[in-house]
Amino acid sequence: MFAYTIRRVLGLIPVLLGISFLVFLVLRLIPGNPAITILGERATPRQVRELEIQLGLDKKLFFDFSGQRNVFDTQYFNFMRELARGDFGTSIIRRTDVNTELRTRFPATLELTLAALTISVLVGVPIGMVAAIRRGSWIDAGSVLLALIGVSIPIFWLGLMMQYLFAVNLHILPVSQRLDAQFSRGFREITGLYVLDGLLLGRLDLTWNAIKHLIMPSVALSTVPLAIIARMTRSAMLEVLSQDYVRTAWAKGLRERVVVTRHALRNALLPVVTIVGLQLGFLLSGAILTETVFSWPGIGTWLYTGVQGRDYPVVQGGVIFVAFLFVIVNMLVDLSYAFLDPRIQHR
Repeated sequence: MFAYTIRRVLGLIPVLLGISFLVFLVLRLIPGNPAITILGERATPRQVRELEIQLGLDKKLFFDFSGQRNVFDTQYFNFMRELARGDFGTSIIRRTDVNTELRTRFPATLELTLAALTISVLVGVPIGMVAAIRRGSWIDAGSVLLALIGVSIPIFWLGLMMQYLFAVNLHILPVSQRLDAQFSRGFREITGLYVLDGLLLGRLDLTWNAIKHLIMPSVALSTVPLAIIARMTRSAMLEVLSQDYVRTAWAKGLRERVVVTRHALRNALLPVVTIVGLQLGFLLSGAILTETVFSWPGIGTWLYTGVQGRDYPVVQGGVIFVAFLFVIVNMLVDLSYAFLDPRIQHR
């Protein structure tokens, strides 16, 4: 197990190198010039050239064989040198440190992602279980229909409709942001997770306010993973319920709750855990629409503005950071197999 873990950790290095190369290359292939974005369309060629030199955009992409510079004094190798030091650079547009922005914004995205994933698992797994146990009933048909709606419904549309209903008409939930203005003033973060910070500070009013702000974006974000988890749980449970050992458990006269939870659910969890791990990665990287609709100050909105402004350091830093989290989560999912199913041994 230890050797397997070490191999998986070492295997992350080429994956991250490949991701960093692709991110760097794709960004340079996208039409647009950050210097023109900063200076505006009316900037003269001389002004644009001076700013490109200042930003290091005048250098070759990979190798410089002109003889005027070192062969490796190029944009890619300078980027990799900074990356090796854990430095994502400085935003071209905002002139802020990318590492600082990541530290500031990541807790907001993490809190939203964890809330959405919690809703998805707590609702999706029971729905899938009940649908499998009551196969062919109206409950099964209803769960399949809900899963289809959850996968199909556009998140931005659902978010706007929820804002219109619960915030504008009913006035029971806030429209956007993470806290009301009176709570934001003088509030000092501890972890960056406002619900947890409120509990640590003993401020139940602040905690409740943070939860109210979290409800609509997390529900909107959870629709797709909830539907996928429900469908996967149903499929896995149907397969397990048809196994001989489950029929033997029924034949022994065990109660339904024991057969389902002890004999069927645990063995059906393996594919569900895989899907949950993948969904966590997708939620971390795919919360852009939700964060934009609800003005959630996370990584998603930051990356969106970075792509719009061709802000290379922001997009590179944000994408590589999210990719790193994604591969870490997938590695943890792989390692969890041995604990869920003792028959699996990593050699």
